[in-house]
Amino acid sequence: MSAAPRADDARDVDVVCLGESMVTFVPSRPGRLADVPAFSRGIGGAESNVACSLARVGHTARWISRVGADGFGDHLVAEIAAAGVDVSYVRRDPDRPTGVYFRTAGERAVDDGGGGGDGDEGGDGELSEVVYYRAGSAAAAMSPDLVPREQAWSGRVLHLTGITAALSDGCRALLRELTTRAPGRPLVSFDVNYRTALWRGGGAGRLLDLARGCDLVFVGEDEAGAAWGLRGAAAIRAALPEPEVLVVKQGSAGATAYARRPGGGDEVTCEPAPRVEVVAAVGAGDAFAAGFLSGSLRGLTVAERLRHGHLMAAAALTVPGDLGAPPAREHADGLVALDAGAWGTLRLAPGWTDAGPVSAEVATP
Repeated sequence: MSAAPRADDARDVDVVCLGESMVTFVPSRPGRLADVPAFSRGIGGAESNVACSLARVGHTARWISRVGADGFGDHLVAEIAAAGVDVSYVRRDPDRPTGVYFRTAGERAVDDGGGGGDGDEGGDGELSEVVYYRAGSAAAAMSPDLVPREQAWSGRVLHLTGITAALSDGCRALLRELTTRAPGRPLVSFDVNYRTALWRGGGAGRLLDLARGCDLVFVGEDEAGAAWGLRGAAAIRAALPEPEVLVVKQGSAGATAYARRPGGGDEVTCEPAPRVEVVAAVGAGDAFAAGFLSGSLRGLTVAERLRHGHLMAAAALTVPGDLGAPPAREHADGLVALDAGAWGTLRLAPGWTDAGPVSAEVATP
């Protein structure tokens, strides 16, 4: 199967996720940030979200980053470790703070699909209001000198995102090194994660160059249009022929995967997303990547990987925070095995991940 994780006894975890995580503050009630009197504390970060989701479904995951020598750094490390993620390579910076951000709750009364973008900067319905305080953060100091390659390569898969490339020159240099093909490199997974606010000075073309060096790439159809002016999944694949597998997320329509055949050409697989009653449109893209990676680690078909991605995204969309409790593996496998007709009737509402043994009737209230 294309983009299969490397099997190597020297690699001691399934997936290494490298990137910044921040403490997030979510309003205690809906409304503008200017009007909300109190906030609850959580955590958020694309790469740590993926690591936590993978650990919660039974894979071994490691998070590599830098945090401040402050209380927020203590909180991040403790929460991510509590999800079952190895944090032994996280470094504390005595001179730089841990990043934080504030966002609105982003409740929406409409249904949306489970396999779309990340939700905090686009999608159907009401947008979240997000304010970042991450300039000069501890994670922005990451560089090839501070993150040894042997640590980043210690898993069967290395998962990166374009967010890291936007943080600093040192972070960009680190991602350039880690996405350069070299002997002994693990499978490199890359979620483009284009953030307009982080690339206001231009340079989104750098994300395209980084993606070309990776084995598995995730990109939203909308973000490819915003970053590179590309329209449609086929045009995106034409601009990114190098990855063995390219997954184009298409919002409520689902996702399309291009997997290179051994003899040349692509196997093209499309899977629609189930309908989801959205609570907060954040974290879905990270969860989708985790679901697809989980299926890849298990050697599932591309169609099954896409469906697992959709289900993990739905778990994130049906809770207020960035991380939803994923369904048990038996539950998810039962849904993934549904025929096309039953899969097309799925309606997933808050609490759906708590269901027992799966049938189409249970999953479609």
